[in-house]
This record gives sequence, structure tokens and C-alpha cells, in this order.
Amino acid sequence: MAPSIISAAACALAIFAPSSEAFVPVSTHAARHDVSSLSATTDRRGFMSNVASASAAVAGVSSAWMTPGPALAYGLKKANEKLASAQTQRDINITVHAKCNTVSYGLPSLSNIPDGFSALTEIYGKSGDRSPLLVAFGFPLDWVVTLPSQDVNGEAGTIQAGEYAKGDTATFFLLPGEGKVSNIHDKDKNFFKSALIAAISQKGSNIYQDFKIIKTNPVTNDGQNYMLVDFKYTLLTGAGFEVERQGVASVTSVGDGVQLLWAASISARYKNKTEKTLRSIVESFRCYADGLNFSADLKKGDFN
Repeated sequence: MAPSIISAAACALAIFAPSSEAFVPVSTHAARHDVSSLSATTDRRGFMSNVASASAAVAGVSSAWMTPGPALAYGLKKANEKLASAQTQRDINITVHAKCNTVSYGLPSLSNIPDGFSALTEIYGKSGDRSPLLVAFGFPLDWVVTLPSQDVNGEAGTIQAGEYAKGDTATFFLLPGEGKVSNIHDKDKNFFKSALIAAISQKGSNIYQDFKIIKTNPVTNDGQNYMLVDFKYTLLTGAGFEVERQGVASVTSVGDGVQLLWAASISARYKNKTEKTLRSIVESFRCYADGLNFSADLKKGDFN
């Protein structure tokens, strides 16, 4: 449910107070942050500006706020260890027939991760109601990670990292109803436009307008094809504000579907501050499915 103008204003007061700490998703595994009171000197113009920014953050990442998940530091070393130890089906067969310790061929390490970044390697689809994927990417050290929630009904939510108070987010998305694409580089702009609109409009088709693909750039990383897509749109918040946002995504196709990691900020922040950061995030994105065997990790439930 979209927050009202009152709740958005409350968020603005809590988030943008000069003496307050950023409001972030928390769980029983995460450290909780105290929020101080707002300085009485906040003027009306500054207040309304903060409301708009807070509303954008709420609307853009509501799934993360409403579904608390672990907010943990993962670390590049740990992420790369997970990639290196990922088992293939062939590894399992070698172990069974040779009756020895598992021999792991592993996956390429995350590379070109900037200073000041952490990283994660996470299974998407642990509960069995989704086809498992191994998702990896880097993100700024001070960002908070939110993971899918699991209960008796299965797995819900997605893998996301962000500086939520400022509306900066990077979100993993599995394109529904789309099968395997043999070469993602062969797809046209309309394909990527539809994929990204599906990603940003999960809460409803009436939360955006003026979506536009700016450019596409085919790249190949570790032998796998990705399409880097620059885009922009206007976010329509539940409080009635229109907030221009801009971002970049990396789209690929593994297993039996199409996957993407999209990252966006308020346009002013993107142009002045976050573009380089968001590009580094999506360029580090890796997604794996083919030939991997997740059975042991899914049973343990501790692939974090």
C-alpha cells in the first residue's frame, strides 16, 4: 500500500534530519539505528523537498521496507570464495565415482570491484518454488542488503541493495513469462524497454510515466553475454509527487529465463553523484544457472 502524505512527511522528517541516521530495513540479524529528532530550523521549502525525496525512496523501494530481510556485510573475499566453491554436476559425479573429496572447478571471481565496495553471492530460489540461480554483484560498503523472505508458502521478494533513504537502489529481477534467449545481444530496444518497465512497475502500472531507453551497449563478461541499458523515467509517488529517476541495468539470459540487475537514483543525484557507482554495480553483475548443482546448499539453507 502506498504511503500517505502524512507518512511520507514523517519519513522525510526522520530520514533527512541533519542529526539523524539513515532509516534502513532491519531484521533480527541487523543492527538497528536510532533516529534523532529533527532540527526546529527546517524551513517549509526544505521540508517539502525532503517529502518529495522521501516519497521517491519509499515508492521506489517499498518492497524492501515492507519485507525486512538480513542487512549484513558480505565482503568481496567471501563472495569470491562462494563463486570459487560453487559445484557443478560434473563435480558431484567425480566425487561419487572417485569416492574422494569434492573437486570444484568453480566460477570466475568478481573483478573490477571499486575501492569502497563490498559484494555478495546469493542463491535466488532457495525454497524450491523458483528455479535456483546464483546471483553475484558488488555494491557500496554503506549500502544495506535485503534478501528474499521464506516461509511455508515459499520464497517472496528479491535480492536488493541500496541507500534507501536517498532512493539509490540496485534490484535483481527475473522477467516473468520469458524463456531462454539464446543471445541477449540480438534483442532490440523494445525488448529491453518491456523488461525494465516490468521491473520498475511490480507495484502497479500507474507508478511511472515517460519511460525511455537512452542507449544499449552489448558486453561479454566471463564468456557470458550481457546488455547494458541506460534508461530514465518519472516515478509517480503515492503522495502525489513526480520524481525523475535515471539508471542503468545489466540484462542476461541463463537457465530457462531472462534476468537483470537494475540500479537507479533520483535524476539529480544520478547526474551529479551516483552514475559511476551505479554503473560499477551493474557491470559487476553475474548470474549463473547452467550446470550448477545447488542441492547441498539448498538443504543447508546457509548459503549467505
